[in-house]
Amino acid sequence: MDGELDPAIAARLKRNAAGLVCAVAQQKDTGEVLMVAWMDDAALHRTLTTRKATYFSRSRGSYWVKGETSGHTQHVHEVRLDCDGDTVLLVVDQQGAACHTGDRTCFDADVLLAAE
Repeated sequence: MDGELDPAIAARLKRNAAGLVCAVAQQKDTGEVLMVAWMDDAALHRTLTTRKATYFSRSRGSYWVKGETSGHTQHVHEVRLDCDGDTVLLVVDQQGAACHTGDRTCFDADVLLAAE
């Protein structure tokens, strides 16, 4: 990854033991929560500079740009840091499915409590 995360932003992040922060992707026009992934400083820097959602895969130990292989891209409109500094919110335009299973979101399949 080229460049480094702005030190002022980096100082505000509270990373887990692996150096990662939780990243939540939310659809811009509907507000639906699409997915949750992980970022380190380099992935966040790349996301902020390219507006392409870039994550760190814990299982593969490598970076991935959402949609790079599937075509199901996320154009990033906003990135917000939560009050504790341990989660970032990406407000995106999702093209295609957000979930690797092919579902629109990663929260479509298992409803544990439905609305009344």
